[in-house]
Amino acid sequence: MKRIAVYCGSATPEDTDYIEAAMAVGEGLAKRGIGVVYGGGRLGLMGAVADSALNAGGEVIGVIPEALRGAEVAHLGCTELHVVDNMHQRKAMFTDLSDGFINLPGGVGTMDELWEAISWAQLGYHQKPVGVLNIKGYYDHLIRFNAHMADVGFVRDQHKGIMVVDDNLDGLLGKMERYEPHKTIFSMKADDL
Repeated sequence: MKRIAVYCGSATPEDTDYIEAAMAVGEGLAKRGIGVVYGGGRLGLMGAVADSALNAGGEVIGVIPEALRGAEVAHLGCTELHVVDNMHQRKAMFTDLSDGFINLPGGVGTMDELWEAISWAQLGYHQKPVGVLNIKGYYDHLIRFNAHMADVGFVRDQHKGIMVVDDNLDGLLGKMERYEPHKTIFSMKADDL
């Protein structure tokens, strides 16, 4: 993987472990020669990932909607900063520029990005690994809910493995490297669904 889209919050939680983990991810990716594609912000976990990757000599590509750039939250020190019209263009560019996705803790926007990456993988818009870095058990409930959706029958057996999970970067990257694409919905017939 040459570039990974990193989805994470623009907030700065009181628990500094989240910022420290985001910094470790940015630095860790840069030291492995993996470029970071992210939301283009300078605040919160986003800024921590970008700054640490840049400080370690890594490539950082930000993708930010015009409205957020106008709110002065854009990170102007990125290797490249793409300004797009809306969130749809932003997420499409994340997908086009990256070889996989890593989700760090975040809020509603981060959840939107995670579920869209998984949904697009199920359908067949991409077959890239979607990783969840479960820092401090942040995603425990979401991981259980994803398993519940599969148990009930709303996630097909062949799509259960799209979400790749680990609690440390080395483990997650290893699983993402070994990820084997699944049969997409676009390649199925009605009887398979």
